[in-house]
Order: sequence, then C-alpha cells, then structure tokens
Amino acid sequence: MRISTANSYEAAIDNLQRRQAAMSDLQTRMTSGKRLLKASDDPAAASRAERALASEMRSTTSQRSVEASRVVATQTESALGDAEELLQQAREALVATGNATFSNGERKVQAEKLDSLRQALLAVANRSDGAGSYLFGGQGSTQPPFVDAPAPTGVQFLGVGGQVRTDADTLLPLSTDGAEAWLNARSGNGVFVTSSASNSVNGASVTGAWVNAGSVTDPSSLFPVAATGYRIHFTSSTAYDVESFPLATPSVVTTESSGNAYQDGRAIQLHGMSVNVAGSPINGDQFEIQPSTPSRSVFGALDDAIAALRLPNQTGAQRAQATADSLRDVDAVMIPLRSVRSAAGDVLNRIDNEDTRLSAQKLNAQTERASAEDLDMVQAYSDFSNQQTGYDAALKSYSLVQKMSLFQYLNP
Repeated sequence: MRISTANSYEAAIDNLQRRQAAMSDLQTRMTSGKRLLKASDDPAAASRAERALASEMRSTTSQRSVEASRVVATQTESALGDAEELLQQAREALVATGNATFSNGERKVQAEKLDSLRQALLAVANRSDGAGSYLFGGQGSTQPPFVDAPAPTGVQFLGVGGQVRTDADTLLPLSTDGAEAWLNARSGNGVFVTSSASNSVNGASVTGAWVNAGSVTDPSSLFPVAATGYRIHFTSSTAYDVESFPLATPSVVTTESSGNAYQDGRAIQLHGMSVNVAGSPINGDQFEIQPSTPSRSVFGALDDAIAALRLPNQTGAQRAQATADSLRDVDAVMIPLRSVRSAAGDVLNRIDNEDTRLSAQKLNAQTERASAEDLDMVQAYSDFSNQQTGYDAALKSYSLVQKMSLFQYLNP
C-alpha cells in the first residue's frame, strides 16, 4: 500500500493534537481537583454527587435551624430562671406578712413590693427573642403576647397557643406556649383546692379558724363521683359535719357524716384527702374542698395576694388564711414554670445530640460527594506523566517525518 508524505504529516499532526488535548484536559482536572467537570463525564457518578450535595445542603439548613432553636432555648431557660427568682422573692415577702405584729402600713409596703415583682414578671413573660418574636408568644405574635387588663380581668394571653418548631428532620421548638407556662397552673395543691366558705378575706363573716392546702393520702379514693365537692360544716366549736354537693349546684347538699369531733390542728380525713383546720371555729363555719383545675395564673395569684394585703384591720385568722392561700398559690404557679424550664434544658440536650447527628450526616454526604467527583491526585499525576512522555515521543516522531523528503535525501 502506498502512503503519501502528506498523509503521514496529517496523521502525525492529528496524533499530536489528540495528545495535547488530553494533556490539557488532565491539567484542568488536576487544577480543579475534580474528576467530574460535567455530567457527561460519568452520568452515574454525577447523579451520586448531586444526591450527596442535596443531602449536605439539607444538613446545613437543619444545622442553622438547630442553632436558632439553641438560642431560643437558652433565652427561655434564662427567662424562666429570672421568673423563678422573682417568685421566690414574692414568696419570701408573703412569709414575712404572716407576722401577726405587722401593721396595716407594713402590709401595704409588702403589697407594693409584690406589685413591683408582678410588673417585673410581666416584663419577663413579654421578653423578646431579639429577632422580632417573643419567647412565650406561642405560634406567633407580632405584639407582646401578654396584656395587662384592669381588674378583675387581669393579664390575658393574646398570642396563639402552641409552639413554632424547626423542620421535620429535627422538630425542635423555636418558641414556648406562654399560656401553658404562665396562666394554666393547677389550682390548690394540684389535686384539690381548699377554701374558707364563710371566713373569706374579701368581706365574708369573720371567724377564728382557717384551713391549710391539704394533701393526698389515697389517690384511688379521690372524688369517687365526678364534679363533686365536699364541705366541712361546723355545727359548734367542737363538732362538724361532712357534706358533699354537685359543683354545678352547690346548694344541693348531701350529709355524709355528722357530729365529728374537732380538735385544733388535727387532720380531717375524707375520700383519700387530708386537711387541717386550725384555730377556733364557730357554729356555721364552712370549709370547702373541690377538684383542682388548670386555671391559676402567675399574675392572678399575685393579684389575690396583693388584694388581701391591702385589706385593713384583718383578724389573725383572716391573715393566716390569706397567707396560707397566697403561699399555696405561689407554689402552684411555680410548678409549670419549672416544668417549662426543665423542658428547655431537655431541648438543649436534644440540640447537642442533633448537632452531633447532623455533623456526622453532613460529613458522610461530603465523603460520598468527594468519592463520586474528586480526582485521585496520585493517579492523575501518574497519568499526566505518561501523557507528557507520549506527547514528547509523538513530537519527536513528527520532527522525523518532516525530514522525510527527496530534498533531504539528495542533500549531500
């Protein structure tokens, strides 16, 4: 077969161009560090890299949400710590008012102190998260969620109940339900509420006895009939009857026991409950026991305590009853605040776990992506050296082909 000189030139030039293009492509990949420069280089690997990139971006987004939740949870825990400290100060002031030697003026000073603490608590309840929302705004509130209305309405929650949460992958809270934390504590001791039905500090007849918050002795015996209350009705200074009545119609009374002997300070047992009536009751005194309800607010408890302290010329029994009720209510409203604070602490622990998980998930995605698209630099350098050697050999071969002419042959 006859091969022309021109054909040899073209073949040599074509070989040089191919080798030069291969070297240039390999240099570009080595510079970028990527094996895949476009999807057509390896469609399967490109698909893996895209999936890994999407997973990495989701992890990054979730990490930002987790950090936002961390900020809110930290602020919430701090706010509730401040609220607990303020309520503890209120409790100490109430304990001081139990002093029988306090004058009306001294009790009024304590009432002013409680009012100041109440305003501070309202400011804590309306604390902003620094990003335009409120820590206790529930599912969203553009205005402070708690509004102080004139008595008897008191503080009201104007936010939307519930919580704002992060994405479904983490489900961490970005707010707290303010109503649950501040307004829905269980009344009384959390199971039942004791009250003086004829010895109220708000204007009812004055006697010399008062009742404590009581305690549960047998949970299985509590309120065997739903929506029923009980009444300890004194028929003399030394005897009492136990009555039951429907909460809907308190005037419909059923006598459960009568002629029970009374002893000052001795516990009265009924239906798994134990209450202490102290002092000197008279004929007609009544003390009621009703099921607890989630209706006690932080601000309502302080409002009642302030109102009781501002009443002048109270008897020792009235003061004792008011102090016992106020301390009971302050202790009651502390419970949900402590529960929410504990929940905020649990959220911070969850956030640490979620952060660790998301970091590992992000690293796995980055590793998968690198495996799919990154260049093996050692192999690439070896390939480049081979390509360069081949190119040099082709260049030398071309230079020899250039000399293959009749004139070169005839040249002496």
